[in-house]
Amino acid sequence: MNQAQKTLKANITHSIVVLLTGMAIIGTLFCSNALAQSSHEGETVHQEIAPEKAGVMKFALIAAAVAFGLGAVGAGLAISHVGAAAMGAVAEKPQIAGQALIFVALAEGIVVFGFITALMILGKV
Repeated sequence: MNQAQKTLKANITHSIVVLLTGMAIIGTLFCSNALAQSSHEGETVHQEIAPEKAGVMKFALIAAAVAFGLGAVGAGLAISHVGAAAMGAVAEKPQIAGQALIFVALAEGIVVFGFITALMILGKV
């Protein structure tokens, strides 16, 4: 094993240790209430929802799922076509790699619009 491979292996190991440590710290700080025991054991809270609101909520949840799902599918199709064309162009002329990355990022923006639309729909419910 040469020096470059040893350095790469050490960097990967270091990155994994830092990632797991960060996840443990964040999980401990922000998720401690999720594991706390409730003071009212045995009591369950039932929230009554009017039938009209339940019907509206049903369609709102479906609309949010469709908005995000179609946005993700559209972004996937756009990235597949734009990415393939961009990589072909970069293979012929490597100087345009930055411009190709911009076009791929524009196609990625479609999923962001779907996500924001879904959040707006869910915010109204």
